[in-house]
Amino acid sequence: MSAPVEGVGSATAAVARVAELQALIADAGGRSNTDGFSAQLATATAVPGPARALMGSAVASASAGAGTTPFAAEIESAATRYGIDPSLLTGLIRAESNFDPDAGSPAGAQGLTQLMPETARSLGVTDPTNPAESIDGGARFLSEQLRAFGGDPELALAAYNAGPGAVQQYGGVPPYAETQAYVKRVLGYAAEYGGASAAGLGA
Repeated sequence: MSAPVEGVGSATAAVARVAELQALIADAGGRSNTDGFSAQLATATAVPGPARALMGSAVASASAGAGTTPFAAEIESAATRYGIDPSLLTGLIRAESNFDPDAGSPAGAQGLTQLMPETARSLGVTDPTNPAESIDGGARFLSEQLRAFGGDPELALAAYNAGPGAVQQYGGVPPYAETQAYVKRVLGYAAEYGGASAAGLGA
């Protein structure tokens, strides 16, 4: 599932634009001319799609750093629905897309949980860029892997990344550098979000 998210535009420019928007909002404090502010804000946010997506990712990252997890309600709901640890699901989303609903990979994976088109269809996801659909589909797929591999989060994540067949073939996490790094990264993020440990996570 995991593949490098396509870079779009300049990250520095996107962060600078976010700072401009924050300055506009701060400057609007106490103003009565809200129409003028709205016009300025509309102009400032009128950026091309790729840049807008990058800005959204920057804002999501800033929010995560400030202690607010993007899409927390959707993540909690899906985790509860499928009986998985919300910290593990949150870590997976951060590793897959860094909370960018428009993320895409050269291989064709899309959305917050980077589902491949065929996998998305099998999970009933019709719009992978819809945050609620992507989170639900990713949570369902992760829960299936947890059940298939005895609740072991390392094996479930390896299956999410490299496919269940590869995990079965090697009898554990496949000897792929990308997959091994992915498993460690997701579990590390999960610990940050409240997951106790790899052994403590499961279906």
